[in-house]
Amino acid sequence: MAASLAEAEVKRIEAKYSRFRSDSVISRINAQAASLEVDIDSETDSLLAYAGRLHALSDGLFDITTGVLHGAWDFKNGVLPCSDALQERLTLVGWQYVRHQHHCVRFMKSGVRIDLGGLGKEYAADRAADILAQAGICHGYVNLGGDLRAIGPKQDGASWMIGIQHPRKPKQVIATIPVATGGLATSGDYERYFEQSGRRYCHLLRPQDGWPVSGWQAVSVLAPQAITAGATATIAMLKEACALDFLKSTGFSYLAVNAEGEIFST
Repeated sequence: MAASLAEAEVKRIEAKYSRFRSDSVISRINAQAASLEVDIDSETDSLLAYAGRLHALSDGLFDITTGVLHGAWDFKNGVLPCSDALQERLTLVGWQYVRHQHHCVRFMKSGVRIDLGGLGKEYAADRAADILAQAGICHGYVNLGGDLRAIGPKQDGASWMIGIQHPRKPKQVIATIPVATGGLATSGDYERYFEQSGRRYCHLLRPQDGWPVSGWQAVSVLAPQAITAGATATIAMLKEACALDFLKSTGFSYLAVNAEGEIFST
């Protein structure tokens, strides 16, 4: 029963916040917020507030309006974007165009869109784990495509040993991390990408110029919640050369693999 409730919660969150569903909250906001204030519920209000805090924490690098940039990229066919198309979409990127207050959201510029894809899966893992814990489950974890939230250790008190995928060898693990409680998430350049002329172009795009980040193959973070771990890992990737300084400042445990394959970890 508890597992069914947790699964239903994951499906609810996906349906509510998917930008690919015309009936989702995100689609409603994107369709209406440029012309009027859109009322939002407490859950959505909290997620947008968190996105705003992440934007400030990352010096503007974590920005949920950057989803429009992907329309200029063709990762499936490995085609570089047209400069004019990319520049046009860059004019629509910026958290400053989102006015969020008092359970309402309004876009200050036509064409702006928001996308909670960078938070949704981790948030769903946390919610599912909370439901299982409320049902009395003390040992186990929720794993949604590599984004994980541990409810508690094994019955004998030992940590779960979680393998981290090698960013260049899909069938191998690059490290194994003990996790008893909290969230573990990874951000990397190997999920959606293409290579051209010896350079890898991944789906994680900088809000400043719309081009993919570089410098790190993958960053994994262990934090109290999966949503915190995922956001921290993503921000580290976006920080590029400043990633390690940022990771150290958080106090969270991490494992980072740079472009040369060197591993840095706590």
